[in-house]
Amino acid sequence: MSEYFQDYVAVAAFAGFGVLLVVLTLGITYLVRPSNPTQEKITTYECGVDAVGEGWNQTFIRYYVFGLLFVLFDVEAVFIFPWAISAEQLGLPGAIAIIVFILTLLEGLLYAVRKGVLKWE
Repeated sequence: MSEYFQDYVAVAAFAGFGVLLVVLTLGITYLVRPSNPTQEKITTYECGVDAVGEGWNQTFIRYYVFGLLFVLFDVEAVFIFPWAISAEQLGLPGAIAIIVFILTLLEGLLYAVRKGVLKWE
């Protein structure tokens, strides 16, 4: 076997070991866990308040949009903080790249504002 394929064999071995470890762990926990469901344990629990009505409720799409916008700007912070730490070493190309990145995010925010997504009714 050539050296090129030996690297893939090592990766496949580690991936197989990882899958085996997950399956083995889940199997052991399935065998060891106690199983004594009672009516009290299977009832819906909502922050200390007894559930009223059905468990299924339709959620407004705007909650998902706000969640996606939060994730968008949270991921933005993940990219901007490392850039801020190494901004001096990156120089002008790094500054141009982060400006393009921020302008792209602002374009998305302006699009959301123009579409009226951020209006709470």
